[in-house]
Amino acid sequence: MSDTTISSGEDQEYRVLARKYRPADFDTLIGQQAMVKTLSNAIDSGRLAHAFIMTGVRGVGKTTTARIIAKALNCTANDGPTINPCGVCENCKSIAESRHVDVLEMDAASRTGVDDIREIIESVRYAPINARYKIYIIDEVHMLSKNAFNALLKTLEEPPEHVKFIFATTEIRKLPVTVLSRCQRFDLKRVESDELIRHLAKITETEDCKAEDGALKLIARAAEGSVRDSLSLLDQAIAHGAGDVTEGQVRDMLGLADRAQVLDLFQQLMKGEIAEALMTLRAQYNNGADPQVILNDLLEVAHWLTRLKVSPDTGSDTLVSEAEKSLGGAMASALSMPHLTRAWQMLLKGLGEVKTAPSPIAAAEMVLIRLAYAANLPGPADLVKKLQNQPQTRPVAQAGPAPQGGGAKAVAGQPMQAAASGGTTARHTAQVVALHPDNTGSADGHAPHPMPINFEKLVMLFEGQKEAQLAVLLKDYVRVITYKPGAVEMNITRQTPPDFLMRVKQCLKLWTGSDWMITLGKGEGAATIKSVVDARDKKRRDEALEEPIVKSLLASFPGAKLLAVRDSRDEGDIAAVGGDMPTDPDVAVNDDETSGFDF
Repeated sequence: MSDTTISSGEDQEYRVLARKYRPADFDTLIGQQAMVKTLSNAIDSGRLAHAFIMTGVRGVGKTTTARIIAKALNCTANDGPTINPCGVCENCKSIAESRHVDVLEMDAASRTGVDDIREIIESVRYAPINARYKIYIIDEVHMLSKNAFNALLKTLEEPPEHVKFIFATTEIRKLPVTVLSRCQRFDLKRVESDELIRHLAKITETEDCKAEDGALKLIARAAEGSVRDSLSLLDQAIAHGAGDVTEGQVRDMLGLADRAQVLDLFQQLMKGEIAEALMTLRAQYNNGADPQVILNDLLEVAHWLTRLKVSPDTGSDTLVSEAEKSLGGAMASALSMPHLTRAWQMLLKGLGEVKTAPSPIAAAEMVLIRLAYAANLPGPADLVKKLQNQPQTRPVAQAGPAPQGGGAKAVAGQPMQAAASGGTTARHTAQVVALHPDNTGSADGHAPHPMPINFEKLVMLFEGQKEAQLAVLLKDYVRVITYKPGAVEMNITRQTPPDFLMRVKQCLKLWTGSDWMITLGKGEGAATIKSVVDARDKKRRDEALEEPIVKSLLASFPGAKLLAVRDSRDEGDIAAVGGDMPTDPDVAVNDDETSGFDF
């Protein structure tokens, strides 16, 4: 005779904590006090909207809130809607079990078409059977198609008095504004960490389980403000520890590295102790930590220390232990802001590399090596000060006339003192004083304009009057044969619009009040403005590369390149082309920190 097992009728299938402890009324809904107060006042005053929309991240209680509202509107324990539904009447129980005939729940992710909305439109005209209001709860409403939204608009704007709509979505921006304007919107916020920890502690006590505070903090941090996620993680942790939830077990379950070890790892990287840092990384990896999670934790440390540096009150976070606060405060004081921001940028870029690398641990090690070596590099300001103190082998240039042909030349020894004396930024600190041709100025802005004394001033006039197209053509493709105010003979190097010369004449007559004679000649003409500027910039760059300070900077930063030598007063200031501009301009020493090198 075979043995048989007879199960008692009282035995029930196990329900996960996220369902077992789902809030049944507004008193048990945590973290949404603002919404509860608004709905309470609306119910008490009878100012109930016909459509509500709940938005927020996953697991903060959107669908749960919709069901609570449905119970509050249809509870039969009161003569009308109440903010405190009884939970025991037939309406409350059937709504909680999602089987009420007048409270219809629809998943828009699986029913996205206009035919599904047509069913709602046809049924709203019928009065509710057992409830006070017929309520339509549409979850993930942003998944509805455009035609479905359009079909719903008229009914949503003017539904019958016995109909209420409650929408829930995690993507509020995907909803048409025509739908949003017809609904009363509630933004459900993430639950604060300390409130979530208290909620988890209460549940573990109810379940006759023991949980360490550190374990609950790890679960709350991993849940990121989602109550459902935290309960799912707690359920898994209880099963993992057979009723005892310890910090080590939760850390192993989540694949996290020890927070203290992460702080130690970050400190080793900032000190340049690469061998110790790699050993720490390998130890965490061998214990089951994911390299991607380790880098993400290092990013959080860099962000936390940066916040500590600018706002010491950040250290009062509930999720941070006293030991972490003490160590973090010391590290934030010792590290400079450039080091922290550089670490953030390198870790952020390295995180993407680890995600795509065939060997995540190898990629993580390479990221840490780069970060450790970069931690020992001086900042730009420190490097410039160091170079400033080095003796210069090239004599300091004296102010005076420039050599024949002009051009920008760096003045060795002078720029660093000028930059450091005023407490300027690192960008200005690295600037080098330049010698450049004197700028004679442009049109004075009054009508009529003075006659341009040379072709360059003529081009500047077009630029100042916002005739960009004509200015580019004149600058890039016109070779001047002869020039005098009121008459220009030129040669054009490429095809131009048919009305080019006519437009130039019209503009000059409008601005100067004089008729201009512009003709095309057969001579080759002088070089174009663009070619002159390009040649000057090349010459400046070649001369700058010979400067001792530039050589020192390039040697200090392997792979760096000198892109350009800039001067704010160079704009429009070039050697004369077909005009009377002097070829030996006076030298002007730039003492306003507007010239410099771009690397």
